[in-house]
Amino acid sequence: MTDEKQPIQHELPLFEIDEENLKKLKSHNPQSLDESDFSKYIVYVDESGDHSLQSIDENYPIFVLAFCVFHKRHYSEVIVPALEKFKFNHFGHDQVVLHENEIRRRKGAFNIFKGKEHHQHFLNELTEIIEVGNFILISATIDKRELRSNPDDNAYHIALGMCMEALHGFLAEKGQSEKKTHIVVECRGDKEDRDLELEFRRICDGNNKQNLQLPYEIIFSDKKVMSSGLQLADLVARPIGLHTLRPEQNNRAFDILREKFYCEGGRDSLGTAFKGVGMRIYPSPKSEKPR
Repeated sequence: MTDEKQPIQHELPLFEIDEENLKKLKSHNPQSLDESDFSKYIVYVDESGDHSLQSIDENYPIFVLAFCVFHKRHYSEVIVPALEKFKFNHFGHDQVVLHENEIRRRKGAFNIFKGKEHHQHFLNELTEIIEVGNFILISATIDKRELRSNPDDNAYHIALGMCMEALHGFLAEKGQSEKKTHIVVECRGDKEDRDLELEFRRICDGNNKQNLQLPYEIIFSDKKVMSSGLQLADLVARPIGLHTLRPEQNNRAFDILREKFYCEGGRDSLGTAFKGVGMRIYPSPKSEKPR
């Protein structure tokens, strides 16, 4: 029997910078990316729910698309190493893809816990990475019940346009809207990927509310590629959906995400002025000011 009260020992602290790396960071020229054709930011995308309007699960009748926007330097120097060390600590290797659904159900590789304390420690560390991680969250939630009468609509495409519009606002604030920004999505199937790329190109070519040409490039990532950004995007989409469906229900994950959303007013408004800005719902709730 495992004693659940026994302290859990881990070899690798998640966030640690030694003196040598610290000197390198201080001597590094942060303006070097300014001369690049590429944006300082990269976007990872995942969804929660089924985008189809033909079949609607009454227990989860929504579709959520989440954009996780990372500054490339923070992503490469903080997020990726922390997630790799997290995997080494809990699995002994890094060949595990983090999926919210499997973690929640303790399926496959996530059936490793020696007791409640171990399971809670796992969740606490994963939550810490999300909480400490400095990324901007943009989401669009589609209430499929409201679109049932128009089967030609595509929940994913509607959400994509909303998220790309909000992304342009964020990048414009950072002076990066004219540079090429890569948006990474997970492959879903040949037909779905072709349809998505076509819609993505249409939006970039000016088929958006502001009729803007958007210098974005879509990257399709194979499910076998262990992208840290895609794994984190997978973890944030469902808590957004659950909060939308049942806002009165306790939702610790969403409480942490609340201050990640792109919002009006910059840092002074974090956690408050995000509804209708970084967190969008379609059709818009009556209580939400139209934009």
